[in-house]
Amino acid sequence: MSRAELKPPIAAGGMIGVLDLQGDVCEHLDHLGRLGVAARPVKQAEDFEGLAGLILPGGESTCLARLLQIFDIDKVIIRKFHEGVKLWGTCAGAILLAKSLTGETPHLGLIDIEVERNGFGSQLDSFASEASIPKLSQTPIPLTFIRAPKILSVGEGVDVLLRMGDFIAAAESPGVLVTIFHPELTPSLAFHRYFARKCGFRPGGEETAIDPSWDKTSWMRLARITPMDRRSAEPLAKVLPQEMDHETPEGI
Repeated sequence: MSRAELKPPIAAGGMIGVLDLQGDVCEHLDHLGRLGVAARPVKQAEDFEGLAGLILPGGESTCLARLLQIFDIDKVIIRKFHEGVKLWGTCAGAILLAKSLTGETPHLGLIDIEVERNGFGSQLDSFASEASIPKLSQTPIPLTFIRAPKILSVGEGVDVLLRMGDFIAAAESPGVLVTIFHPELTPSLAFHRYFARKCGFRPGGEETAIDPSWDKTSWMRLARITPMDRRSAEPLAKVLPQEMDHETPEGI
């Protein structure tokens, strides 16, 4: 999808921000743009002005937690959450938002879940799957797990959206959505559409979870990358497994 093909922003009294300290920023912005939802990267306190929601992306959770503290963004997120801004954490973002971390000190603690970091093992244990989540989509949703955490339990006021075997893969409270996988690394728009609606936007397209125009290099149009860089990266993206695309060394 070219920049010209992006849908015009849908008015909802604000926009959705993507925390732009480290991790999958362009990938989330790409998915939101496909829904016609106004979105922007968020790096500092001033960028929170006018946000209806904020995505804390996948990346490396220890790095992200440290950067949140260095730049005092953790305090801003907590304050904005209590002012009504909706939050969505994917993979590392879910770790940051959890109230309890197995064997570790929690970070933001804004949703009552217990999370175990690296719940499946090393980077080599990353995998792809799919699941049916009728609340989000009429068709199966592809899932990409990259050195993912596990949600072990949820507390009062938290609903489970997806349970897989002995772990929870997606959950939500009224103000927070968490997923241990990476919807932004798949052609599915289902979770981005769901979060946009949680923030008060009105994107359509309930009939399908998949955008057929998406490919593994779609995020590049939003990155600071030259045409030559893009040509060099495309062959590599085509041969890499989907679940290993454009991810940090530690994965979460």
